[in-house]
Amino acid sequence: MKYKRILLKLSGEALMGDKQFGIDNDRLAQYAREIKAIHDRGVEIAIVIGGGNIFRGLQAAEGGMERTQGDYMGMLATVINGMALQSALELLDMKTRLMSAIKMEQIAESFIRRRAVRHLEKGRIVIFGAGTGNPYFTTDSAAALRAIEIEADVILKGTRVDGIYSADPEKDASATKYSTITFEEVYEKGLNIMDLTAFTLCNENKLPIIVFDMNAAGNLQKVIAGEEVGTLVNF
Repeated sequence: MKYKRILLKLSGEALMGDKQFGIDNDRLAQYAREIKAIHDRGVEIAIVIGGGNIFRGLQAAEGGMERTQGDYMGMLATVINGMALQSALELLDMKTRLMSAIKMEQIAESFIRRRAVRHLEKGRIVIFGAGTGNPYFTTDSAAALRAIEIEADVILKGTRVDGIYSADPEKDASATKYSTITFEEVYEKGLNIMDLTAFTLCNENKLPIIVFDMNAAGNLQKVIAGEEVGTLVNF
């Protein structure tokens, strides 16, 4: 295995499957199986999920809601997704811990870095909810921050496209895919992989990112094994 400890970043929208809103149980079960496959190989796994399938703070702000209020609502949406994924993983007999950046003791542990690392060392899957606990930060930023804190080897950004392209492949048929690209090239080309805060955090802390298609069965195992799947952002 190329990577021993990973942080897997999933978008909330990915959990919708073919639905327009909410959580698709089939997609959730599929992700749980993919995660179990690498967990069974001894990989230490932390996960951050977005909340866009339920609520987006930025969209609420565009509608006139105070941005801070909207962002906190978005954080709660990520906890709902975290609870759903936790249940799906536990149905497959995996040990999990949901840790929240906002205190909600009845359903999640408060995030403590040392405790999170200990859970990982004991083979538990750790799901980080509620973003960073602060408004104006995305779940991409939360993923970058948590990955650095737990000293992950890599961030795996699971999306619905199979890597990073020169343009949006769903809109531009001539878009070309990169197998590897440097952080500097991403800045130069203005490619949109993560928000700039998250991306800069990874760059400054020498944390590589792999963008890959999470919906293709077996891809997660291939990435862990070091196969050329998706796009590697490196130095």
